[in-house]
Amino acid sequence: MLRNALGSLMGLIGAAAAVWSPFRAWYDGRLGRDYSVQELFTATGITDHRATLLGSILLPYLFAAVLTLCAVLLRSRLLMALAGIVVLGFTVLWTVRQGQAVGSLTVGGTAQALGDGLANAYGAGALILLGAAVMRGRPTRSTRPLPPTTPA
Repeated sequence: MLRNALGSLMGLIGAAAAVWSPFRAWYDGRLGRDYSVQELFTATGITDHRATLLGSILLPYLFAAVLTLCAVLLRSRLLMALAGIVVLGFTVLWTVRQGQAVGSLTVGGTAQALGDGLANAYGAGALILLGAAVMRGRPTRSTRPLPPTTPA
């Protein structure tokens, strides 16, 4: 019971951080919600075009938050782990595509550096996965046959 509550809390905090991360700076002061999800899968890669809010990278994170909420309600470790993989997968994919677009990525106080929104996304995905690992999930039902009863 306590493990499920702790894992659920970790997953919900991670989901909230994942949804919040596109509203923070990701690279060179540009917010994560400005990056289109389609740019991650096209040959042109990341461009300077601004995305609509629901066409942005926020969309997979909202999907992961809904998966996390369903996982908490159903006490499903598998759904929670899937939500963490979605968050980390899209974050890693964005990082790779951004690195291809600019040639190199830097972390630090320079003008062109990775922002705290990206760090939030990585931390959120890790926290959701950790929540899935902590959860016990649903209790399994025993498939053992009942002992025979003797008539009285």
